[in-house]
Amino acid sequence: MTADSTPALVQIADADTDGPAPAGPSAARGPRARNTKAYLQYVAAKIAGAAVSLFAVLVTSFFLFRLIPSDPVKQMTGGRPVSVEQLQSLRRQFGLDQPMWQQFTSYVGDALTGDFGTSFQFHAPVIDKITEALPATLLLTGTSYVLYTALGIWLGTRTAWRNGSMSDRFNTAFALTLYSVPAFWLGLLLIIVFSVGIGPIPGMFPTGGLESGNETGFAYILDVAHHLVLPVVTLVAVGYAQTLLVMRSSLLDEMGSDYLTTARAKGLRDDVVRRKHAVPNAMLPTFTLMFVNLGHVVAGQILVETVFSWPGLGGLFYEALSVPDLPLVQGLFFVFATAVILANTLADVLYPLLDPRVGR
Repeated sequence: MTADSTPALVQIADADTDGPAPAGPSAARGPRARNTKAYLQYVAAKIAGAAVSLFAVLVTSFFLFRLIPSDPVKQMTGGRPVSVEQLQSLRRQFGLDQPMWQQFTSYVGDALTGDFGTSFQFHAPVIDKITEALPATLLLTGTSYVLYTALGIWLGTRTAWRNGSMSDRFNTAFALTLYSVPAFWLGLLLIIVFSVGIGPIPGMFPTGGLESGNETGFAYILDVAHHLVLPVVTLVAVGYAQTLLVMRSSLLDEMGSDYLTTARAKGLRDDVVRRKHAVPNAMLPTFTLMFVNLGHVVAGQILVETVFSWPGLGGLFYEALSVPDLPLVQGLFFVFATAVILANTLADVLYPLLDPRVGR
């Protein structure tokens, strides 16, 4: 074979599409590059869907609360006698005298820049009121979220692994009972029993609020923690029940799998089989639930915060809805929906990293 014939053979080999794939680093990078590209396309689709959802929420928040049969200007006057000229002046001041389409375009344009307008009742920027109330909501719901997630996963794992035992039946029945109880009703019951006092049980906790208002330093921290007890117990009682039931159901589905039988046949202890094999695979549905609940950390719990007079976003939303304070209601509604949408999108983006079958 001459040197002149070598290029021709190379060309023939390159043209043969049925031949074996070339070996080397480039071949090894092929599947990985394709997987990365598919994942990036999956992420881009989820982000685009979230953007569409956010815009739909923005539009819905404008029209939804204008269906409330109430005049916000008359509500602001508190029933006091006001002349027609004064009412018209207030409507002109808040832009309510403009055509609906003009109000809508102004609202969308301002909202896209983070400006949700000025509150009717507080006469302050909506974003300032939201920023002011956000820490109280994060303190309450964030604390509850960490506690009921950890408790639900731990108890859900224990009850499923001991399926049919006395503790399993008790924990499952108790969780089902709490899961069916409205959170605000449970909060009212706790206030009656542990704040007001009933029978031999004295009132031990405040009926509501974030603080007493006369403490400083470490005493202030203890005072806030004292006010946190009942609302946190309310949210944890309902939240842990949902997490426990989902975790228990997921783990029960995994317990009959062949890979667990193989792990036991290799001589692994039952505790190791549960922790290192069964629980990680059973965590996938619970993982999704955790991110759904994470969105509600910012969204808050409107009824629970109202029952306990908690100065967070939920209580602010209830207060704004009673007027109705349209800019504040619209801004809060958009923040609540945005938190839930972003949490769900984050779960969708991270899910394929835990389960490679997703997004293919």
